[in-house]
Amino acid sequence: MSAIITDQIRILNAKNFVAGVANTDNSYYSFIGLPNPSDVQTNWDTDPPTPKDSFDEENSYWDTMIAMKKINNGDIRQVVTKRIWKSGTKYDMYRHDYSRSNTSSISKATNLYNASFYVINEDYRVYICLQNGTSPDYPNGQISLDQPTFTDLEPRAAGTSNDGYVWKYLYTIKPNEIVKFETSDFIPVPQDWDNSTENAPVRENAIEGSIKIVTVTNAGVNVGAISTAYTRVPINGDGYGGEATVVVNNDLKIDSVTVSSQGSGYTYGTLDLAAGGVPVAGTEPQFNVIIPPSGGHGFDIYRELGAYNVLLYSRLENDAENPDFITGNQFSRIGVVENPLAPNSIIPLTLDKASAVNAIRLTGIGYSSATFDPDSQFTQTIGIALTAAGRVINYDQTTGVLKYWQDRVGFNTVGAALTNATYGYELIDFTSSPSTGGDLVITPTTGSNLQIYSGFSGFSTTINNKTYNLGQDFTDGISSPEVKRYSGNIIYVDNRPSVNRSVNQKEDIKVILQF
Repeated sequence: MSAIITDQIRILNAKNFVAGVANTDNSYYSFIGLPNPSDVQTNWDTDPPTPKDSFDEENSYWDTMIAMKKINNGDIRQVVTKRIWKSGTKYDMYRHDYSRSNTSSISKATNLYNASFYVINEDYRVYICLQNGTSPDYPNGQISLDQPTFTDLEPRAAGTSNDGYVWKYLYTIKPNEIVKFETSDFIPVPQDWDNSTENAPVRENAIEGSIKIVTVTNAGVNVGAISTAYTRVPINGDGYGGEATVVVNNDLKIDSVTVSSQGSGYTYGTLDLAAGGVPVAGTEPQFNVIIPPSGGHGFDIYRELGAYNVLLYSRLENDAENPDFITGNQFSRIGVVENPLAPNSIIPLTLDKASAVNAIRLTGIGYSSATFDPDSQFTQTIGIALTAAGRVINYDQTTGVLKYWQDRVGFNTVGAALTNATYGYELIDFTSSPSTGGDLVITPTTGSNLQIYSGFSGFSTTINNKTYNLGQDFTDGISSPEVKRYSGNIIYVDNRPSVNRSVNQKEDIKVILQF
């Protein structure tokens, strides 16, 4: 038994995913993580490893997560392959019947969506190619010489070069969407095409089963009369109302066919020369009547262009009001989490940004000059033979806030238990209330010993009459992540060369999901 899953289910899945992100019952976040990639793999920056997909790895992704950014309805679009118009290039024309046995003439694509049948011009207008100059003399089409720039609703040639191309305008990409959703490989399609008033003229101009193009595959022999144009030649098939003008040249062959009335309702068709008064004394000409997608050209651009890819956009900016995205260290992993929960809750997280790390606030003489090397280990003795160990993410000398994450204590990076674990095999939390034999001391990389500021609680602090927001809430000098760790589903992970974050830096993260 032979079966296929069609491209339409891919487009449906992409549309449903976009709708799921827009649904206020759901919550999607991008994240950055893994500040110490060289500990995992020494050549990470030159050859990042392929992420692994397992429950154990998912826990590891949470362990090394730094911060999260909410993905809103305005941060997601369906996208299609970027094809920039260039003079002198041959493009495929739209056809309804590309397949393994009928590949496109230029790209040799076995389906429509892999064919080069649409372009974006220099003004970010998108067009589909309805005719590429295909004729008996040029069975594989011609090169395109005129860049389409018009926004007419009906298809037409782009210029006066007679390159044979006929283009159909679809839409223009907005400047703000260029910033968010254009990449070197993809361009966005408009949001909510089905209901958008902005794109209504194109959508409402579409007619189900209307015929725009008829190509000539065999010009015939001894057809009609010399240099004669035959009007109102009917297009027969399962639709109605279609007519074309057929021009016969001096050699008594078909010179051109131009659709004069597009009709409607066609899923197949051919020209009826006899009914149009075109006599054929020799070889019968052959034609291809090009059938539009369901609803007509421009009715459903997701289906017409094959929008089965989705782009998720996030911008990471340093924010003095909510400094969740660290500076002074690096990240080497990005990803997407579906429906993470708020801390100690079963309610989805709703914060615009969220810290995924622990933090402690330090005090003591020299806290403003002390340093902690990124990724270095620091400890606290919390009781007799009990030591909490953490890895430095970053330290703010102004506020004394040390952000950190904790390794799987006593285990190596592949999850195997160490023979002689320095601090045992139990993950011990830092605390502002140590037991007998413990203390509040934290030793920096350079500088005097500091202490956990057990007398501080709050989200902000005032130093020299200036208020500083700390990015997360502290209780007795200790802060937990703003998200419930290990909640939700990590649906995308990308290991990449490390990115060092600085104070004046921002990053645009664009995640492509291919359905």
